[in-house]
Amino acid sequence: MEDPIERALAEIKFGIDGLVPAIAQQHDTGEVLMMAWMNRDAVRASLVEGRACYWSRSRGKLWRKGETSGQTQQLHELRLDCDGDTVLLLVDQHGVACHTGRRNCFFRAWRDGEWVVIAEPQVAPGTLYPGPPHPSPLAGGESEGSV
Repeated sequence: MEDPIERALAEIKFGIDGLVPAIAQQHDTGEVLMMAWMNRDAVRASLVEGRACYWSRSRGKLWRKGETSGQTQQLHELRLDCDGDTVLLLVDQHGVACHTGRRNCFFRAWRDGEWVVIAEPQVAPGTLYPGPPHPSPLAGGESEGSV
């Protein structure tokens, strides 16, 4: 009998770069937490380990959510959209999801002709990721939340 994870992977339409968009959503509230990318190995690891694992485009390697910051995502369910080209991870977010220290990565809203910050950090980013400062999403730099 074929491996069920291989059957699941066969249904996902990965792009020519081998990646698929992945949306993380809090399983019990519906809050959209973040968007990242997954390759076949990241999907497989997430299903086997029961925690979110993504593909870091900036580092060129698997990124297990929380491996540096401790802000983990336990996987409750993996869903596939109608076209098979986007996955939804229903997770239990432990801590904050965004590298900026906010609960989710969608903290800016377009209101009255400008971007407005609608959520303040819950945790200082420097405590999440020790070392050199990460590029600010407000300055347009790539960050862990957009890898």
